Amino acid sequence: MKLTVIYENHSGFKKGLLGAHGFSALVEHEGVKVLVDTGADGSVLINNMMRLGVHPNEIDYLFITHGHYDHTGGLKAFLVERERPIKVIAHPGVFTRRVSMKPRRREIGIPFSRDELEELGAEFVLKEKPFEFAPGFWSSGEIPRRTWDRTVGYIEERGKPQKDSIPDDVALIVDLGESVAVITGCGHSGVLNIAWHAEDISGKPVKALIGGFHLKGAKKEVLDEVAEGTDAEKLYAGHCTGIDSYAYLKSRLGDRMEPLHVGKTIEL
Repeated sequence: MKLTVIYENHSGFKKGLLGAHGFSALVEHEGVKVLVDTGADGSVLINNMMRLGVHPNEIDYLFITHGHYDHTGGLKAFLVERERPIKVIAHPGVFTRRVSMKPRRREIGIPFSRDELEELGAEFVLKEKPFEFAPGFWSSGEIPRRTWDRTVGYIEERGKPQKDSIPDDVALIVDLGESVAVITGCGHSGVLNIAWHAEDISGKPVKALIGGFHLKGAKKEVLDEVAEGTDAEKLYAGHCTGIDSYAYLKSRLGDRMEPLHVGKTIEL
């Protein structure tokens, strides 16, 4: 498996790459190419794809980890650049209308309608349960919350805001043979829950946990649980992990922990 970071908070070391709040990564395995998420800004996504020699027409599937703008804002630009339809794998709740109350009330869900995206060639495959959508590629489906999670924001019910449990937060699981790689978007379900669920589904250990871990501002007790609670050989963390939290985990895990940046490649 080869993973290339396309969109991340931090730009890489190649001239012309742009860093911006959000996440997207290209996963290649057994001849199949899956784009995980699309970042927040379509112009940044397309710029980085072209700079890295990746064209939207090459992608076989889109995989959306959850319905927040910083993982879906590039959807429209991606579809416009393509010349044919593409299957989009996600959870049925991905189009839930979401809001944040800080620092002001604002929309934080997918910034496009389903109809608008389908007109541009998106063919949504929305399932709650785990399923294999291509050889070796699994959607985790809904992730059981066995311990703490890292949810944010609200949904509106009958005109009143209710805390959003983000049930559509799913992860991509890639079967490597004797182990699996797990790619998260933000890890709202809790990175420990995600890793354990991947092991339950696959019956195999997690070789690498990659993506946003949503640990910015997390208490030391939570970070210690992450360091002690996963047996993953490697953790590649970025986006919403938080610089301070990353540094603490790095001090605990040493070479098992690596940061993400645009253009970084991971081969497993």
